[in-house]
Amino acid sequence: MTEIDRIDRAILAALQADGRLSNAQLSEKVNLSPSACHRRVRALEQVGLIRGYVALLNPRGVGRPVTVFVEITLSGQADELLDAFEAAVARIPDVLECHLMAGTADYLLKVVARDSEDFAQIHRRHLARLPGVQTMQSSFALRTVRHTTALPI
Repeated sequence: MTEIDRIDRAILAALQADGRLSNAQLSEKVNLSPSACHRRVRALEQVGLIRGYVALLNPRGVGRPVTVFVEITLSGQADELLDAFEAAVARIPDVLECHLMAGTADYLLKVVARDSEDFAQIHRRHLARLPGVQTMQSSFALRTVRHTTALPI
């Protein structure tokens, strides 16, 4: 990656707080001319520091209020098994995140569901059929204490 300066950090912080800022609003926030601000944003996009722009949805509002963290241990560590597992997980729309872990579990998944019955269906239809699964431990989130998508910069 490229080295970022104070102005780039200000741009990134402002866009993380509100990705819908117009270029004029953003340039005002970071004390740059609109053309210079636009060039910097494009450069940050081109080097991959800005990966995209999204709308963050309220899970409860779209009928997915239940968050479940699933720890999965595989029966082996062969590249073929890891690749097959990861490809299969990528096809499950209810899985928001999948992390290869160091520690007791091989993978940690973040799954959203309508309720516990819906999660049971997701478990039966998808998770239990993932390749190479030896053990699976699911933990239901009772309450989200902190949630952010903003990275410290």
